[in-house]
Amino acid sequence: MTFRRSAPIAIILVIIIVVTGAAFISSRLFSGMTNAVESDQFRVMGAIVQTAISDAENKALARAELLADLPTVQKLLAAGDRQGLEAELAKMFANQKARHGVDQAQFHIPPGISFLRLHDPKTFGDDLSAFRPMVVAVNRDRVPLKGAAVARSGPAIFGVAPVVDASGKHIGSVEIGIDYGPLLAGLKTAYGIDLALFIEEASLRQYAQGVDPERLGEQNRLGRYIRFESTNAQLMAELAGAEDVAVVNEPVRYVRDAQGLVRGVLLLPVNSSSGTPLGVIAATADFSASRAAVNRTLIWQAVITLIAIVVLAGFVLVVLRGFLLRPLQVLGQRFDAVIAGEPLAPIVGAETFPREMKSFVRLYDKVRSRRGEADKAP
Repeated sequence: MTFRRSAPIAIILVIIIVVTGAAFISSRLFSGMTNAVESDQFRVMGAIVQTAISDAENKALARAELLADLPTVQKLLAAGDRQGLEAELAKMFANQKARHGVDQAQFHIPPGISFLRLHDPKTFGDDLSAFRPMVVAVNRDRVPLKGAAVARSGPAIFGVAPVVDASGKHIGSVEIGIDYGPLLAGLKTAYGIDLALFIEEASLRQYAQGVDPERLGEQNRLGRYIRFESTNAQLMAELAGAEDVAVVNEPVRYVRDAQGLVRGVLLLPVNSSSGTPLGVIAATADFSASRAAVNRTLIWQAVITLIAIVVLAGFVLVVLRGFLLRPLQVLGQRFDAVIAGEPLAPIVGAETFPREMKSFVRLYDKVRSRRGEADKAP
């Protein structure tokens, strides 16, 4: 292979390798930036959900403690006046339910006997000790607690406060439960994220006797879970399958296509105040914007890389051929003629040759001149 061919090819190959390598590294950097952006989106989504749940727990406990501190409530509970307690608080509970998502309100007597359910006054006297450890703990330790639980009316976020009479005697407890449904709907309205609550079917069937059986039907079953609440059931069915929610002991993140969009999905475990697993909350947000930005970046990088290779290769060819290869070709042909003893023609355009090659031009001219003098000699 001649220098005329091998040099440009070698240089162009190096250009292709270097430019392509730089584009690849750049794409990896952009991909890393996109991953960082999506990690922030996951973090924000998790913070939104966890903050909302924490706020709901605090609100539930604040309302429970407020009721526990009312002298009238203390007197009626101490006297065992169920009807009087219901009459005193029925309007208050109706307002709280309509305006603030308070789904359950219940009074207990130690160790965990239901005294009055404001949301279901006809059902009372049942022992909650087997499945409401938070109620038992409050009546045993006489300290307020908050957290998730599955009650007779279904899963909710509870605040439970001890009730003490004027003399300081512990007489029972009161709990406020905030429904997950309005909470999840409020998050979708405020932040545009869709959510679903999955609760273990076994605990629902065993303890949530007041739940509509239709909610526990096959259409909501997902492995060992029931999709109890959802802001978009069809979307969440595509994003969170039985295998996804099967074991969620800590937050799980993944990205999946659904309904023509790229969605980020965050799974958060739901545990009781004692740490017992109850279910999973799934939250999803649209990640199409960040993924589309990556795709646009990759396309532009490919176009720019191709243009850079073409421009640089063209520049190399012009420079090599104009400043190096053509002068070398001309000089090579002239010195071949010298060796072969052929007639020596002058080099046309030698003034455009690089300075480093003009010494060869002068050498050729001397050879040509001497040969001309030799030819003239008798």
